[in-house]
Amino acid sequence: MAIVLNGTTGITTPDLTSAAGLDAADLTGTVASARLPAGSVLQVVQGTTSTAVSISGTTYTDSNLSATITPTSATSKILILVNQVVYQYATSTSQVLSGIRLLRDSTVIVNPYSDGTGPAEPYLEVGGGTEIYNIFRHTINYLDSPSTTSAISYKTQGALRNTGSGRTLLFQPSGSINATSIIILMEIAA
Repeated sequence: MAIVLNGTTGITTPDLTSAAGLDAADLTGTVASARLPAGSVLQVVQGTTSTAVSISGTTYTDSNLSATITPTSATSKILILVNQVVYQYATSTSQVLSGIRLLRDSTVIVNPYSDGTGPAEPYLEVGGGTEIYNIFRHTINYLDSPSTTSAISYKTQGALRNTGSGRTLLFQPSGSINATSIIILMEIAA
């Protein structure tokens, strides 16, 4: 396509109505200039669950809270924000020790606090009673560097430190109001 000025053909511009009207020179620098600055949020994924999961053993078990994200760049960071409803209960002891951890696929990336004998986060102790319970929202915030553009899943698991005396670790207790747990994954440009 040409622009005609005073009866003479002047400036020639590319034909933008078809790919044939563009060449490599027309696109130079376009991709690089379109990149967002470091720290920009590229995408957000949220996972929720209100399904109750009861754990009464010392083996780590899925809590039913998970979300999957596919990074757009291998250099991106993934910010994981977990807000999970947790219920601890014991019928005849003054102590409930448990652990909640975060995994990327099958790799543990955040472990609970441990005193050397076993996990102790969350920790519940009440003196002088034969029945104790605690319900709260457990949070985990972690910035991960997965170095991939393949789909990756993040999830939480829980376990008791020791069993007996009716000890229970319960995620998303059924019958509770607002017992929905949430996990948010944010891809951050590096």
